Amino acid sequence: MTPKRKERDSLGVREIPKQVYWGIQTLRALENFPVSGQRADPVFVSAYVSVKKACAMANRAAGALPAVKARAIVRACDEVLAGKFAGEFVVDVYQACAGTSFNMNVNEVLANRALQILGRDKGRYDVISPNDHVNCGQSTNDTFPTASHIAIMSAAGALDRSLVELAAAFKRKSKELSGVVKSARTHLQDAVPITLGQEFAAYAVALDSARRALGDSVLGLRHVALGGSAVGTGLNTPAGFKKRAVAILGRLTGLPLAAAKDGRYALQSHLPLTGCSAALRNLALELIRISGDLRLLASGPLTGFAEIVMPAVQPGSSMMPGKVNPSLAEALSQISFDVVAADATVALAAQAGQLDLNVMTPVSVYRILHSIRILDNFLPIFTRRCVAGLRADARRCRGYFDNNPSLATVLAPKIGYLKAAELFKESLAARVSVPRLAVRKGILTERQSKTLFGAGKLTGGR
Repeated sequence: MTPKRKERDSLGVREIPKQVYWGIQTLRALENFPVSGQRADPVFVSAYVSVKKACAMANRAAGALPAVKARAIVRACDEVLAGKFAGEFVVDVYQACAGTSFNMNVNEVLANRALQILGRDKGRYDVISPNDHVNCGQSTNDTFPTASHIAIMSAAGALDRSLVELAAAFKRKSKELSGVVKSARTHLQDAVPITLGQEFAAYAVALDSARRALGDSVLGLRHVALGGSAVGTGLNTPAGFKKRAVAILGRLTGLPLAAAKDGRYALQSHLPLTGCSAALRNLALELIRISGDLRLLASGPLTGFAEIVMPAVQPGSSMMPGKVNPSLAEALSQISFDVVAADATVALAAQAGQLDLNVMTPVSVYRILHSIRILDNFLPIFTRRCVAGLRADARRCRGYFDNNPSLATVLAPKIGYLKAAELFKESLAARVSVPRLAVRKGILTERQSKTLFGAGKLTGGR
């Protein structure tokens, strides 16, 4: 038989496995919400424990928490932040009560470890209580949003670096492919000339723009709800607690945190979260578009565009020998689809807030952190194993350029739109290039044709 200990909460007495650090309220959460098997992201656990450490230090300074208890709680926090007790944070990401289950999971783990530090048994909540001491001056309603903001800000830093590297890879590739002239395509139809380098440079600009927008949205998370307690009024917090706790938390996390200008707003509104989620969605939409373009450009090898060749990273078919697929680009699209779907969840959660509290924060932070995590996990792989190694089929690209009937556009200022359109049709029907046809018809001399249809001139020379 597993040794047990008894704990009491406002609903009664339950037996808890003696070896665990979580307690009775966590047990009830495990029974009530066995939903996904997904637990809080480690960055969120660290953010929440940092909040608890800051509060313990602020409460000690205010005289609201005895020094010996505060020191024990702070030491317990430090141990968790050092990587210990990771398996004790067991509440499912889908839970009720605005995150009360997870807040109490954290409170109980810290309380029981602090009790051990003081030489007491787990469950001796008359000595150190999850509610009265670890949660002193706090509510789930202000700590959970605060930890959410900190976790997202912390996780976003790594993603930002991954995006910088991806954009840089496209910039390098744009220089490498700057001399590869080809036919542009609009509406998936042949259009005027462009270079592969110009297309790749545009991808880099798009990623840089999406990255900056994401960074701006993350900065909007710097105002935190801590100190607002249950409804943003600061009830049951010591004098000066909000200012002191937020300042300490900023030092602990290294983030530019500030107390929310209005505590009520910070509990009611998800605007900072939806702003961040929307920026992630917009980034994902750009990644879907770019990965789709790469798949088209690599389509073939004989019956598609075949303008670029992606690195072969694995066999493409269990049936067709030798087939190679754009696997990494396809994976990036699927990952990005998930990010777009996550944003829909965050949007629904934001509008579901009622009156003085939005209780849907747990699902919002879970989906945002999930989006950041899967993008940050995969983008370095995509950068290194796909973008960095792809190459152009310059002959194929040049062939499209030379035979593109849309080159008739260049003659429109000289012969007019309608005559240029006729030349387009004749070129297409006869399978004769526009430059050659223009010379044959006496519209241009051979020398004029070479000058007018020079690749550098047609693509802006850059």
